[in-house]
Amino acid sequence: MIVRPRPNLLAILFTLRGSILPQVAPTVLGLAAFACLVVAAEQRWPEAFPVTAGIGPFTLIGLALSIFLSFRNNACYERWWEARKLWGGLIVEARGLARTLNALLPGDDVLRRAALRRVAGFAGGLHARLRGADEAAAVAPWLPPGEAAGALCPTDAVLARLSADLAEAMRRGVIGDVLFGVLERKVADLSAIQAACERIRSTPLPFAYTLLLYRTAWLYCLFLPVGLSGSLGWATPAAVALVAYTFFGLDALGDELEEPFGTDPNDLPLDAMLRMVEAIVLDALGEPVPEPLRPENFLLR
Repeated sequence: MIVRPRPNLLAILFTLRGSILPQVAPTVLGLAAFACLVVAAEQRWPEAFPVTAGIGPFTLIGLALSIFLSFRNNACYERWWEARKLWGGLIVEARGLARTLNALLPGDDVLRRAALRRVAGFAGGLHARLRGADEAAAVAPWLPPGEAAGALCPTDAVLARLSADLAEAMRRGVIGDVLFGVLERKVADLSAIQAACERIRSTPLPFAYTLLLYRTAWLYCLFLPVGLSGSLGWATPAAVALVAYTFFGLDALGDELEEPFGTDPNDLPLDAMLRMVEAIVLDALGEPVPEPLRPENFLLR
């Protein structure tokens, strides 16, 4: 995620870090070059352009396209914001479990430490699952050797083992059934966070929705020089480039927000949030706490 102060006028004009411009520059330059060809053709063979459509039809189409584009970007941002709230909820649950376990299990240090480490293992496994990494390798440092080996979903196996440990503590009389229900509710909340994150990752926006927008933007920008060249002349390429930058830039930004768990510049800083959960657990265990991740060149991973 890009983290930087509000830019001044000079930074607005020349900042590339965090800008969507590098991604859409080939498209924008290609359309500007095409607009140059259209203007040159009209001036060289004016008889081939006996009638100009003017800007009127393009204004109506552009307005409709802008509204449609805003709907798509709103849908993509909703996914991004929901994902951020889910990981914020994960941090809250980790803090709550750390406090509760330390308060309820002061006399059973083995169970307390194992349960706390499983919370960090769950966060690491979920991080790996959402980014397509090795879940078993991510949870292994926090668990007893071989505990998650062979599990279909190591992240879910961590929660299953945590519930089993708490149930065993209840049967031994270490905690009562009411306290077990409180802790199990928190484990269920972690499972719900995992399911919601998996839903976002595995359910993209309908492809036809994106295809319709992309096609319309291309057709609009390809026909726009024909409508503008008669009135703007050689200023047409600049106008086409500005319109293309707006449409395709918003489209590219929507693509990044649609998949919030990736590693694009505008995706969520999962590494930083995972480090926060690990710090909560290690602090509760009384072990050295790592420094929080800081942005590097304005990019927080």
